Amino acid sequence: MIGTHTFAKRALAGAALWAALASAADGPAPAAGAQGMTREQFEQSLHYQDGAIQLKGGLATLQLPSQFRYLNASDTARVLTEAWGNPRGDDTLGMIVPKASGAVGEHAWGVIVTYEEDGYVSDKDADSIKYDELLEQMRAGGKAINEERAKQGFAPIELVGWAEPPHYDAGSHKLFWAKEIKFGSDASHTLNYNIRVLGRRGVLVLNAVAAMDQLPVIREQTPAILAATDFDAGSSYTDFNADTDKVAAYGLAALVAGGIAAKTGLIAKLVAMALAGKKVLGAILVALWVGLRKLFQRRQARDA
Repeated sequence: MIGTHTFAKRALAGAALWAALASAADGPAPAAGAQGMTREQFEQSLHYQDGAIQLKGGLATLQLPSQFRYLNASDTARVLTEAWGNPRGDDTLGMIVPKASGAVGEHAWGVIVTYEEDGYVSDKDADSIKYDELLEQMRAGGKAINEERAKQGFAPIELVGWAEPPHYDAGSHKLFWAKEIKFGSDASHTLNYNIRVLGRRGVLVLNAVAAMDQLPVIREQTPAILAATDFDAGSSYTDFNADTDKVAAYGLAALVAGGIAAKTGLIAKLVAMALAGKKVLGAILVALWVGLRKLFQRRQARDA
């Protein structure tokens, strides 16, 4: 049967996620749905799709190159819970999976796809963001949480730095960056690779979670993923109508750092929940705040 051990613990995006991380880092054990299946059997039970993938009934399209396949929301939920040990309840559009590794192999990784319909995100701050200063602010956001975690006997969560500094393409309205994260004394650090595609009414969110030694592979594949992901006509960034369409309450910097949560006061609530030792699951976070990205607990699947 499939055996698991912690591989890359969470997908996160933004400094404000320290509260969520603090509550989830000591989270539940893997789900048992894949018990009794070998890794090969689990892979064979998944319904992979190739080529053009329609998202949300024509909102956007993935034109997948030959090296990638797609899993729908149902199969993605199975991978996240049964193979990767994520708590149930995370709502996704699906997952992009490299053909070479599959979803549960020893070197497996995937790109989780979600959509956040919070309005048109202005990119006017694109040229003025000082990402080094933003990184320090994000680190500072985790300091207080880690101090409290230490008092309660929990391991710290450290944002080591940019694994890939933020890059924004003003022509395609696509943003990507990556963070290196350390959980406690784990010798193997976690890679959190983030892609955001801006649209007329919201943002396509693509999060890849892997080990740091997979950075070269994911970095190499990122251009293909960026090129494959676009909103359909009528929903694209350039289709925005200032007279009728909603404008998001945050800009590009907040997409990277999660600043919108601080503005709404929800961070204080999440910090309080974290310090109380409560488990905050991804679905609850998404319902509370767009800026809190899904928390995916990645498990490396191995044959027992």
